[in-house]
Amino acid sequence: MTEQRNTALTPAQVDRAAGVLLALACGDALGAGYEFMPARVNGELVAMVGGGSFGWAPGEWTDDTSMAIAIAEVSATGIDLREPKALDAITARFVSWAADARDVGIQTGAVLSTIGHSPTSEAATSSATDHFARTGRTGNGSLMRTAPVALAYLHDSQARQQAARAVSGLTHGDEEAGEACALWCDAIAHAVIHGNLEGLRIAVDGLPPDRAALWHARLDHAEAVAPHEIPSNGWVVAALQAAWSAITRTRIPIDDPGTGSFPAQHLQRALDAAVRAGDDTDTVAAIAGGLLGALWGASAIPLDWQRIVHGWPGMRARDLIALGLLTARGGRPDSSGWPLAPIQDYSSFADVQALAAHPHDPGVLLGGVGALRSLPLGVDAVVSLCRIGADEVPAAGVANGDHLEVWLIDSASNGANPHLGYLLGQAADAIAMLRGQGRTVLLHCVQAQSRTPAVAALYGARHRGVPIERAIDDVCAALPGARPNAAFMDALRGARL
Repeated sequence: MTEQRNTALTPAQVDRAAGVLLALACGDALGAGYEFMPARVNGELVAMVGGGSFGWAPGEWTDDTSMAIAIAEVSATGIDLREPKALDAITARFVSWAADARDVGIQTGAVLSTIGHSPTSEAATSSATDHFARTGRTGNGSLMRTAPVALAYLHDSQARQQAARAVSGLTHGDEEAGEACALWCDAIAHAVIHGNLEGLRIAVDGLPPDRAALWHARLDHAEAVAPHEIPSNGWVVAALQAAWSAITRTRIPIDDPGTGSFPAQHLQRALDAAVRAGDDTDTVAAIAGGLLGALWGASAIPLDWQRIVHGWPGMRARDLIALGLLTARGGRPDSSGWPLAPIQDYSSFADVQALAAHPHDPGVLLGGVGALRSLPLGVDAVVSLCRIGADEVPAAGVANGDHLEVWLIDSASNGANPHLGYLLGQAADAIAMLRGQGRTVLLHCVQAQSRTPAVAALYGARHRGVPIERAIDDVCAALPGARPNAAFMDALRGARL
């Protein structure tokens, strides 16, 4: 374990680190159904429809995310990814995955198929080098999966770049592929720490002068044209350019909660633009997703995407968040044991057993975490507003896709919830969606004091037609201990109804 990986992260940085793998997977699953199709310049937003050439289920990710997971399973242990032991473990996981995968990139498949008898990093790197020497081709397969490397070295650019090149070299012998991975990892790490997109240009400035001039010109071009105007996005450079074009050319919405406009919506719109590029849609969107998740955080990712995103090896949204956070923390959970603790410890809280029916919809129950642990009869969907343990998901009788976890912190401090209005609206809309499908919903936080009544009030106002002040009063009357914090109250009064 390396020292730089033990540096504490702020709540906003934790949110952004948690968003990296999840947004990568969401971009991948979003693009899966449109892969190899022409550019889609106009029309409604693309959706996680599934289908495509490999018959993906709605929300199912492809090889892009699966290979990133193979890396993250190793990086989440805290090992230095530059060590032969780590590279061997990644290689072995690649080979194991590829044996049963529906979709393996041509170059990746060619390399991995030659080392099945000896799945070591030395054999993989040698095969990749030989493949490139013979063909002169380099695809985008190492760039699409590189995001975990960024999380592993948030505070050490030299180690990050070395690891990015080494992991790229396991299947892609072209040094330019390794260079692209190192640059993109620098951009992701910078976004997690600083919350902006300046890291890519800073990374390019660190290259030798001739390479820096070339990459600046490439990025200039990407910023000047739409993603679909960049041809051959199966090539690593074009894929990076298309992703960068989608990110930088998509307008960041203004912050106007009363009209439902939030800057965080940039993530969804930029991924839409990436998919519209056509051709290798899932990969371009996965590449873009890693950086967008680092920029905006897990709290910006639409809950309807989080609800259905899934894939090899039987993982869902919370598993990706756990891998990302463990990687960013050098293999260790936080001081409370999250996200590894089987049961999240709330023993210091006075009352976690609160439970009441929503005053405007008896099909929605409002409670503390105790209600999750002893699920009321008839509940078949849960919206969790607090951290819960690994053994508490999914709750008994609730299908995976009907248990949503919302990244919401009970704090009025500035910056604790960078997308508060957006997230409250997402949670209220999620309840309405579940109710529209006939589900009986448990909405809970720890004690049903702040988060639960805030979301419940917005649900009552937005979806049951109750004036917001009355909705707040009625919910607080139903939950005598309710006292939403000041930031939540301000967000409720400024929300679109």
